[in-house]
Amino acid sequence: MKYFSCGRFKLALDRPWVMGIVNVTPDSFVDGGQYDTLVHAVAHAERLLKDGADILDIGGESTRPGAALVPVEEEIRRVIPVLQALSSLNVPLSIDTRKPEVMRAAIDAGVDLVNDISALEGSGAMDVLAASQVGVCLMHKQGEPQTMQDSPVYEDVVAEVGLYLQQRIALAMSAGIAAERIVFDPGFGFGKSLAHNVALFQSLDLLCTQLSLPLLVGVSRKKMLGEITGYAVSGRVQASVVAALLAVQKGAAIVRVHDVRETVDALKLWKALK
Repeated sequence: MKYFSCGRFKLALDRPWVMGIVNVTPDSFVDGGQYDTLVHAVAHAERLLKDGADILDIGGESTRPGAALVPVEEEIRRVIPVLQALSSLNVPLSIDTRKPEVMRAAIDAGVDLVNDISALEGSGAMDVLAASQVGVCLMHKQGEPQTMQDSPVYEDVVAEVGLYLQQRIALAMSAGIAAERIVFDPGFGFGKSLAHNVALFQSLDLLCTQLSLPLLVGVSRKKMLGEITGYAVSGRVQASVVAALLAVQKGAAIVRVHDVRETVDALKLWKALK
C-alpha cells in the first residue's frame, strides 16, 4: 500500500481524495468575498467536511489570471486565524501559498500540507519544508499570475511540464523532503492555452508513470471548462465534476474542487459501478 505522508496524517492511496477549497480572499474567480471573514470561512469549511471533503485547502491570495500580489502580512492575517480555528478538526489542512513566510506561519499553526503554485521556487521555501514534516504539492506554471495567460508558448507542453516537475521533485528530495511527502500538479490554466490544457489532461497517466508520485488535479470551474462548454463560472459545476472523475480515471490521487458534494457523489457512483 502506498501512502502520502503529510503532517499529522498518512493518506492511503488506494482511493482518490477530495480536497475542498476555502478561499479567504475578496477576489477569487469563483467565490471572491463570500468567505473572507473568519466566521464565514470556518462555516464554509465545516460545510465542505459535511459534504465529504477529505482535505481542506485554505488560500489567502487569489492566483487567477490577472490577480494582484497580496503582501505577506495581509496573507498571514487572512489565513492563520482560519487554520487555527480548524486545527482541532481531524482533517488534513492545506495552505495554498507561494510565500515562504506564509508557509512557516502556517506550519507553526498546524498545517499538514503546503500547496505551492511556484513549486518551492521562493527564496528559502525548500528549507522551510525540509525542516518540517508537512507534505508539499509542487505545481508547474509558466510566468506569473498577472500575465501568465497573455501568450503561453511551448514546443511540447507535456514534455516540458514533466521535465520541470521532475527537476523540482529531485531538488526537493535533495533538500531533505522525502518522496512520500510530495505530490505534483501540472498546473491547469497557469500559463497554458486550452490546447495546452487538453494535451496535459490527455497525458495525465503518462505523467503519473514518469514521475512515480501522487498526482493532484485542479480544474474545478476553470476557464478551460468554460471554453469547452460555453458556460460562465457559475454554470461549470457539471463540467467540473466530470473533469474530476476523468482525472481520477487517469490516475489522480487528489482532486481539488469547489463542488465537494457533487464530486463525492460522482466518485461513489464510479466506485460502485465501474
